Order: sequence, then structure tokens, then C-alpha cells
Amino acid sequence: MQSKSMLSLIVFVALLGLASTAIFVVDERERAIKLRFGQIVESDIPPGIHFKLPWVHQVKKFDARLLTLDSKPERFLTIGKKFVEVDSFVKWRIADVSIYYQSTSGNRFQAANLLANVVNKGLRDQFASRKLQEVVSGERDELMEDLTKATNTQTKAQFGIEVVDIRVKGIDLPEDLSNNVYRRMKTEREREANELRSQGNELAEGIRADADRQKVVIEASAYSEAERIRGEGDAKAAEVYAKAYSQDRDFYSFTRSLKAYEETFSEGQDMFLLKPDSEFFRFLKNSQGKR
Repeated sequence: MQSKSMLSLIVFVALLGLASTAIFVVDERERAIKLRFGQIVESDIPPGIHFKLPWVHQVKKFDARLLTLDSKPERFLTIGKKFVEVDSFVKWRIADVSIYYQSTSGNRFQAANLLANVVNKGLRDQFASRKLQEVVSGERDELMEDLTKATNTQTKAQFGIEVVDIRVKGIDLPEDLSNNVYRRMKTEREREANELRSQGNELAEGIRADADRQKVVIEASAYSEAERIRGEGDAKAAEVYAKAYSQDRDFYSFTRSLKAYEETFSEGQDMFLLKPDSEFFRFLKNSQGKR
């Protein structure tokens, strides 16, 4: 009885092992093919539970999701003989799993290398037919759209790969060319700065000359106005003196004599030798000024 139970258990385990090798599951994120002695007998197996003959059939599964190929920057030549370094990436996925397996043996790294070569060739051709300004700004979107369509047609037929999108992350000038451009820009800016500085100095000299001229004009006008006022004052004073003199000639003579005495003897050390009957002592001898 025990031997029968043991035999039944062995048969059950064997059948279970056989069933496990005969059943396989394809996830919705995968693409699969079935091989028989290395030859494809079924391609693009849909997601779900499937069966195979143990030791006869072999199942290969591949990632069916959208993948990214981030290539290293490459140097390309534009139509204007200008080198640029282009950093790009590619979004791709498996479109035909049978062609994909036959062309790459299911090796994802080999598929990435083949795809990178095609994309780089397409970028080289696109950049070689455009000027630097066109690829940097104006026509980049058009360039990427054309390149995506052309590359997708080629990779689908050759590798079973669908290219969803190709994008350029950055376009830079090579380091040696960047240094030359920087030096030219620096020289040009220095030339513009010197030109502006010369124009500023010329304008400053003009302003200074105009200020000096205005200073001379203002001083001359002020001097002329002062002289005019002084002349008017002297004329007014002379007029006042003349009126005073015409009203009382003796009083005018008296005040003039006092002023003369004050100015003559202001120092206290002056000495004059004059005759007593000199006109200078006229009001000292007689307050009426009589001779």
C-alpha cells in the first residue's frame, strides 16, 4: 500500500514538473516568440497563459514597453562647414518581434547599437544639409520630425524597431571652436566699448567747451551789467552832488574841505609845508570860508 502511494506521489510530482515546463505566461508588458530547435514557429505571442512542448519548444520574451536610448554626444558638420556637438535621445519599442529577434538575436545592447548607428547617420545627413542657425533655432522641430519618419521606416524594416521620437537635448560648439567664438566676441565687444568710450570723451569735451564758453559769456554779461550799474550809480551820485552844489556852493565847499582834512591827516604823521593864506586853510581860519 505504501509503495502504491509513493508511486502515485512520484507520478504526480513528475506530471506537475512536466506541466510547469509546458506552461508559460506572457505579461502584458512583454512580447514573446516560440522557437523549435532555434527556428521561429510562433511570433508576437499575445499576453496570457500558453503551452509548449517541453524540450522541443523554447520561448523568448522581450520588453514591450517604450524604451529610451540616450546616446553620447556626437560631432556633426553643417552645410557652412561648422562643427557642432549634438546630444540626443531616442524613444523606441519593439514593433515586429520576429524581425527584432532575427536581426539582434534578442540582445537589447546590440539593438541599441544598431539603432544608434542609424540615428547618427540620419542626424549627420540632416545637419549636413542645413546651416548652423537653422539647426539651432528655426528648423529644429522640422528636422526632428523628418528624421523620426525616415529612421522609423528603416528600423522597422531592418530591425523590427519602431522609432517613436528623436529629440535633441543640446547643440554645442566644440571646445576649440567655442574658444575662438568667445575670443571674437570679446574682441568685438572691446571694439564697441572703445568706440563708445571715444564718443563719450568727444561728447564730454563738447560739453566742457560749451560750459567754458557759457562761463565766459555769463562773466562778461555780469561785468557789463556791473559796470552799467556802477556807471548809473556814479552818474546818480554826480547828479546829487551837482544838485547839492548848485543849491549851496559854500556848504558844498565846506564839506569837501572837511573831507580833504580827514583824508589828509588820517595817518597822523603827515607833514605839509603850506603858506598860511593857502586855500587849503580857508575854513580853518574862518568858519564862513571868507578869504
